[in-house]
Amino acid sequence: MPAVDHLWAPAKLTRSLRIVGMRADGYHLLETEMASLDLADELEIEDGAEGLEVINEVAWVGDAPAQDQSSGLASGQALGTVPADQANIVAKALAAVGRRARVRLRKRIPAGAGLGGGSSDAAAVLRWAGASDPATAVGLGADVPFCLLGGRARVGGIGDRVEPLGFEAFSVVLVTPALCVSTPEVYRCWDALGGPHGEHGNDLEPAALVLEPGLLWWRDLIASVAAERPNLAGSGGTWYLERAPDAARELAAEIAGAVREEHAKALVAAAASAPRQ
Repeated sequence: MPAVDHLWAPAKLTRSLRIVGMRADGYHLLETEMASLDLADELEIEDGAEGLEVINEVAWVGDAPAQDQSSGLASGQALGTVPADQANIVAKALAAVGRRARVRLRKRIPAGAGLGGGSSDAAAVLRWAGASDPATAVGLGADVPFCLLGGRARVGGIGDRVEPLGFEAFSVVLVTPALCVSTPEVYRCWDALGGPHGEHGNDLEPAALVLEPGLLWWRDLIASVAAERPNLAGSGGTWYLERAPDAARELAAEIAGAVREEHAKALVAAAASAPRQ
């Protein structure tokens, strides 16, 4: 029987994001802090075979998306399936390292959530293949170089500068509504708005809220339960709050209850920082 390798692809949390310039080719230059979380996709890879199977195992809380426009759910793309570009990045990673394999991908990180699920899947393939070239990684996506390293790091440039930082143990509550927020569209919106400065450590937050107003409803719902304004992870659409481990689990349960009461739908999870792979 062929050997099958089991790989983990941790979610990425962007704890801060500043846009500090733009290259001549239109790519934005960033200064960010990123950290890996123990929420992760799982890949089963059989070397030499072919095929890609994607299994959606996102642990959604709540009912089908509500019709109430105030929740914003009807205006976004429900995440019941994994978009093709998220699945295909695995195939692109295999092609980039010249390998053939059959891959079964168990998706637990929602697509369009700003948690780097697709990038982490690609990075897992690169690690499996023994590929560590930053140019190969950034060619697959701006978040792939960090996801290849994992842990906690300061990330700059277009994602190609990754400076490891010491491991920091922390826990977060993640709330990802069933909205698919397009990262390229958020950057375009940021440009159209004149490059606003985010007041809460994330320069993309103002653009994300303009592009997907439903995020405001979710921000206010979380704040009403937590008595604290949440932070937006990267380009969205995940809101998060940092808490002690026990407090994170308790708050996640309270927010999940509120999501059900509102007949809404979201991933609600307590997650912890994860060390490098």
